[in-house]
Amino acid sequence: MKALGSSIFSRLVIIVPYVWLLLFFLVPFVIVFRISLSTTAIAQPPYEPVFSLADGLSGIIDNIRQLSFDNFVWLTEDALYLNAYLSSIKIAGISTLLTLLIAYPIAYGMAQAPRTWRPTLLMLVILPFWTSFLIRVYAWIAILKPEGLLNQLLLSVGIISEPLIILNTNWAIYIGIVYSYLPFMILPIYSALEKMDHSLIEAAQDLGCPPITAFWKVTFPLSLAGVVAGCMLVFIPAVGEFVIPDLLGGSQTLMIGKTLWNEFNSNRDWPVSAAVATVLLLILVVPIVFFQNMQAKADEKGR
Repeated sequence: MKALGSSIFSRLVIIVPYVWLLLFFLVPFVIVFRISLSTTAIAQPPYEPVFSLADGLSGIIDNIRQLSFDNFVWLTEDALYLNAYLSSIKIAGISTLLTLLIAYPIAYGMAQAPRTWRPTLLMLVILPFWTSFLIRVYAWIAILKPEGLLNQLLLSVGIISEPLIILNTNWAIYIGIVYSYLPFMILPIYSALEKMDHSLIEAAQDLGCPPITAFWKVTFPLSLAGVVAGCMLVFIPAVGEFVIPDLLGGSQTLMIGKTLWNEFNSNRDWPVSAAVATVLLLILVVPIVFFQNMQAKADEKGR
């Protein structure tokens, strides 16, 4: 009886993630993809569905045969969308690199700290999550604006003679993304470094390996899984980020999140917006698949 109960429980544990993905990923994706194949209409909602369950099975099959991908073709004809995708990938990539350069030393220092200090350091990393994301972004407006705290400090010290223009530039977006997503980079790297067998470093140094060489040949490769996981956790949401570019980047910032917002709310063109969202999702699937393949290869080597 215990074996039967254990078997049922193990199957439920496996089923739950698939049910979660079905309800909160696959179903919404199908709905958005269905809208992307529709045509714009002056109605509520502002599109004509390509097919409906009320049409019956035969009606749905007939409509599927007549599906049009004009909205996806339109994305290739308008340079705005291509530039928005490229700009988003560029900003997200640079932000991810900057976040990694800042997060790795912090995570390394946390992993090397005495065990009694680590919970406190971990809490300090998580502490910003106790404050609303929107409030934290608004705080950066007060810091980065020409009469803000940063310029006042630099002027008072004498480093600059006139206020720096940081707000409403890409630099402000980089600062906002790095600050907001820094914990997502620190935590996976810290987890990988904290589990590492430090006797390997001692063995490398005993064999005459300098500390820097030991780091690049032992520590960094062993923490690579955490680095990749952190990069994915930062890059993927940063590509579709809307709040930070809108508040810190200004109206001239071109990112796909802002383009989606304008199409949905200003232009009321839901079919094109859904096509933009579908392509964005497909773009983000690529690094996810890459990460999964890398993890699978690492697991095979570990065995």
